[in-house]
Amino acid sequence: MNTKITGTGSFLPEKIVTNFDMEKLVDTQDAWIRERTGIASRHISTGETVSSIAAKAAKEALLMAGKQPGEVEMIIVATCSPEMLLPCCACQVQSILGCSNAVAFDLNAACSGFLFALNAATAYIKTGLYKNALVIGAEVLSKIVDWTDRSTCVLFGDGAGAAFLEATEEENIGMLSLSQGSDGARGMVLACEDRDVVNPFTEKKEQILPGYVTMNGQEVYKFAVRQVPASILDALNKANLTVEEIDHFVLHQANIRIIEAVAKRLKVPMDKFPTNLERVGNMSSATIPVLLDEINRAGKLKKGDKLVMSGFGAGLTYGAGVYIWG
Repeated sequence: MNTKITGTGSFLPEKIVTNFDMEKLVDTQDAWIRERTGIASRHISTGETVSSIAAKAAKEALLMAGKQPGEVEMIIVATCSPEMLLPCCACQVQSILGCSNAVAFDLNAACSGFLFALNAATAYIKTGLYKNALVIGAEVLSKIVDWTDRSTCVLFGDGAGAAFLEATEEENIGMLSLSQGSDGARGMVLACEDRDVVNPFTEKKEQILPGYVTMNGQEVYKFAVRQVPASILDALNKANLTVEEIDHFVLHQANIRIIEAVAKRLKVPMDKFPTNLERVGNMSSATIPVLLDEINRAGKLKKGDKLVMSGFGAGLTYGAGVYIWG
């Protein structure tokens, strides 16, 4: 038994912030941002929450799959920017959509989150515990970004993407292999603090508000251009496939330079690497599912197409999966 993606969906906040808008906030320039990141604009929440945009993306995926909310058996939301610690975002989505029969939980692997969640759902379905799963990547990063830090605020955007997976007996369909890993020893090169430990039994009595995202860009870049190709090759080796046999490389949309470096190391032409970061920026766990939905709705995915999905990010986490479109 394997899994088959039968529906995809995405949602982006209405507000678009261009690089020229960013010029009014911090000391930066459109040309500088484009040259170093490939980003020209990003969608930013003006009140939309992670749960609300996750639910909207999920609704689109269910519509495409032809499923009713009551048929959903599992909901996994990948996010690192939920509004609430409790209840989890997935339970909020369950409530919004009315998926009363679904088990729901969150997963935080930052920018690798959707891929990790997709692999987790696949494992649940392959064991026979569940017959389907709604997998969502959703972020409102704008609330954890320091809008005075020009090195980070130009990078991120808000959005959500979703995929509906179902069990299938079809051969040569679904996830063929995966490669995952974590490097916690270097995790602080990309970090965001939460609450301090403050209670009646600690010397510290004043709670400090959670901080903003901090990033050592050079270290993240070096990690990505080395680890992503390695993960992809590992996943391909497990699937007994070569890079030449892959039709689409759907990568986390962090930086065009990283994607170009990965393509160069794999000796694969860039036309096999669809991108949307120029329009939406880095949306962490939402980048892969939003891009997947875009190319799916554009008719660029055909039955039998071989995809590689790969993510990397805070943790540090990384992974790749080989998937045959059904």
